[in-house]
Amino acid sequence: MSLSHIRRSGFAWPAWPVAAVRLLAGTFERQGEALAPWLAVALGAGVLLYFAGSTEPDPAWRWLAPPLILAAPLAARRHALAAWAIGLAAAAALGFAAASWHAGRAPPAIEPPRTAGMVSGVVQAVELLPEGRRITLGGARAGEEGPYPRLVRVRLRADDPARPQPGDRLTVRALLRAPSAPTHPGAWDFRRAAWFSGLGASGFALGPASIMPGSGPAPPFAATRAAIEARVTALIPGPAGAIAAALLTGGQGAIPPPDLAAMRDSGLAHLLSVSGLHIAIVMGVSFGLLRFIIACVPALALRSDGRLWPSLGGLVAGGAYMLLTGLQVPMLRSFAMAALVTLGLMLGRRALSPRVLAVAAAVVLLVQPDAVLGPSFQMSFAAVLALIAGYEALRPLLPAPRGRQGALAGLARRAALVLLGLVLTSLLAGAATMPFGLHHFGRAQLYGMAANAVAVPLTSLLVMPAGMLALALMPLGLDAWPLAVMGWGCEAVLAVARLVAAWPGAALPMRPIPAGGLLVASFGFLLLCLWRGRWRLLGVPVMAAGLAAGVMVRPPDILISADARVIMLRAGEEVFLLRGPGGSAFVRDAFLRAFGVPGAIALPTVGEVPPLTCTAEACRLAPDPGVAALLIRSGATAGRCGEAAVLVSPEPLRPRCHDAVSVDRFSVWREGPHAIWLRPEGAIVLSDRAHRGDRPWVPGPPAPRSRGEALPPAPVE
Repeated sequence: MSLSHIRRSGFAWPAWPVAAVRLLAGTFERQGEALAPWLAVALGAGVLLYFAGSTEPDPAWRWLAPPLILAAPLAARRHALAAWAIGLAAAAALGFAAASWHAGRAPPAIEPPRTAGMVSGVVQAVELLPEGRRITLGGARAGEEGPYPRLVRVRLRADDPARPQPGDRLTVRALLRAPSAPTHPGAWDFRRAAWFSGLGASGFALGPASIMPGSGPAPPFAATRAAIEARVTALIPGPAGAIAAALLTGGQGAIPPPDLAAMRDSGLAHLLSVSGLHIAIVMGVSFGLLRFIIACVPALALRSDGRLWPSLGGLVAGGAYMLLTGLQVPMLRSFAMAALVTLGLMLGRRALSPRVLAVAAAVVLLVQPDAVLGPSFQMSFAAVLALIAGYEALRPLLPAPRGRQGALAGLARRAALVLLGLVLTSLLAGAATMPFGLHHFGRAQLYGMAANAVAVPLTSLLVMPAGMLALALMPLGLDAWPLAVMGWGCEAVLAVARLVAAWPGAALPMRPIPAGGLLVASFGFLLLCLWRGRWRLLGVPVMAAGLAAGVMVRPPDILISADARVIMLRAGEEVFLLRGPGGSAFVRDAFLRAFGVPGAIALPTVGEVPPLTCTAEACRLAPDPGVAALLIRSGATAGRCGEAAVLVSPEPLRPRCHDAVSVDRFSVWREGPHAIWLRPEGAIVLSDRAHRGDRPWVPGPPAPRSRGEALPPAPVE
């Protein structure tokens, strides 16, 4: 909107609104094409708005996007600023509609039997584990029920001799359970992820599996992926083979937990998740090989474009690699960017820009809107955007090419530039992904730059080229020697990971950033990378404010698991744990991450660690005067109701207190895990059901098995 439009309105506007509109309009006009990536940001904001609700929105809201999309170009004829605002609203409405549509079209949830029984179905995928195999079944039946509209995942016994392949029909006696609830309110929602992925239940086998070969359809490339994984792990033994298989097929299940932890703590876990680095290597090697072949054939070199056909060949190779690894989010982003880069090269346009990344993000958001909530999407796009923006900002400062130099001087200069590039890449990508890593994992890798400086060149120059050659020679049976070379490289990468992970403070536990703080930090990061001009520097304090939320926001004082077998209390700087028989180690570790501490102290039988006081019957936690929680170990509640605002027990409380909130085993059975904050104004008790609300992936309250609510069955470990 220009100033002339305001003056023609005939209204005597005060001076300051006119000046403000003029400043705003001028600011947006100077942005020019830099405003385009913000449409993808608005698209993602619409997706987040859908997931932020506590109730499922009316499907009629999906039709808000079309009129807004039509109104934006009409408004652009006279009011550019208004058209841009309408465009942002249209993109947000489109993201909201896409998320709502994907959620609505998902198959209904299934309720697996409570007891073990025979499970049969067609094998869709085979995942190798350190011990045994995990099988994904389609069209599964459990007893007289089924076929289920969702996938079922079963872990076979480690000593099971069966070797199922995609397309086989498998029958096994197994115990199935629905996807788990979050470990605590606000934690990662496994049920939501399963709802969008199509998973309905998972469990483990109680007996040997029987196989009927070739009895049903399998997903494309599933059999090829399983055959490659089996071949690689057979020729490369041990953890190196599991890492090699992960790089070629995308499956990480076979990597032993200690080695997986070493890769994570050293900052090298991104190498295991097939992403832009891997597809860039595949397409780069393919491009270079095809260009070399064309240059070696004079007839082709004189009659064909030396860049066009190699670019298309590299794109085909990248697409095949994407299908082979299972269409993971980083691969979708990378392939979409690669396709746009190839198109730009063909048209003589700039290859990499924020606009290209924005288009790739829009494609992923429209195809998999739930991906925006996961660390893979967030960290992948943040790293690439930081590299693009960082290169644009640092390009004037980089050394310009010099004139004629000696061979030794030229080689030294190229080596220095490569080293500088590795350092800058690690710094930019590490800084960009740090907020998301803190939010999801509660850990900071301090020596990631040192580990990546060695492991990334090894992966780029040795591991992945050898793996590509092995894939090409595998049909001919000549893949043994390139796989051996790939194994040597994987051993070297693993040695670097183990060395760096063993350094003091390699993975520093930190208090996770809450979702609101991550949202603020993300906006500051986008402002810093996408905006043009001095105003972009406002992104720095905005990011700092979001990061500070992890310190400023107070974590819960008490966390109770969904079976009440893991209870953790925060008393000052110490964290205490009450873990009953069968208490999940996974839940315990999730609680530790929520508190941002490396470990917890067993709850004392008798003793006092202010503000915690324990006796043989109960522990009293009072971090603030006037409000306290009482954790009852054993005995009845009679006579203790007035001692605290909240009563917590791993067993059913009888009798119930009317003047205090009670959280016992029945409470968590009905409402899920609980979090409790003890503040001077009173106790705040939040259940998982209250936090997630009424959404399609949130099951209703469980019905009692008999009159009077019998004790819920013990969970399956």
